[in-house]
Amino acid sequence: MDKLFTEADHKIVEEAVVAAEKKTAGEIVPYIIKRSGQYRETAWKAAVQFGLVAVVLIFSMSMFYAGWSFGWLFTFTGGATVILASGITGAVLARYVPILERLFVSDAAMNEAVQNRSARAFLEEEVFSTRDRTGILIFVSLFEHRVEVVGDTEINARVDPEDWAYVVEDILLGIKSGSLAGGLARAIERCGTLLSDRDLVIREDDENELSDSVRLRDS
Repeated sequence: MDKLFTEADHKIVEEAVVAAEKKTAGEIVPYIIKRSGQYRETAWKAAVQFGLVAVVLIFSMSMFYAGWSFGWLFTFTGGATVILASGITGAVLARYVPILERLFVSDAAMNEAVQNRSARAFLEEEVFSTRDRTGILIFVSLFEHRVEVVGDTEINARVDPEDWAYVVEDILLGIKSGSLAGGLARAIERCGTLLSDRDLVIREDDENELSDSVRLRDS
């Protein structure tokens, strides 16, 4: 995860947090995690799918191939070996190739994992501990391609869930353009503006209660 953010990237995000918190009572916590869940079922799902593809190919060849070169494939031992090898290949690829692994994980499973992990991050980072309950967690889960914005009680009383849509969009656009730090900084800026518009103004005796730095986690 350290390779994901350069020192310049850390500075961009931290400066965005500082700037946003100068005009609002919100305490913004940017949090990036490599993945929110371990999806054990992907290996056997991939194994079954790859095995089925092998079965279809073997059956098709037995119907339409008239040559002798692949005669061994149509024996029990040959066919079983190819199917088993295909299943193992699928399981290994699903285990070590994230793009392929995601194909075998349902949206519901990823959503649940991200929601659970973001709730845990909210507690671990003590986002709930601010004086006026104005903490906000901006949670980015890279493997799942999900972003969650979790606000404390005073934030939720002023901001509707759908208001975070543009904050999430800023981050996703940043990732697509190859600049996660830039997208996160724009999202934080928008977050500060949104809170200011909802009259969550900064107090004269305001203190910086939560660190301004981005949190990077593997899991």
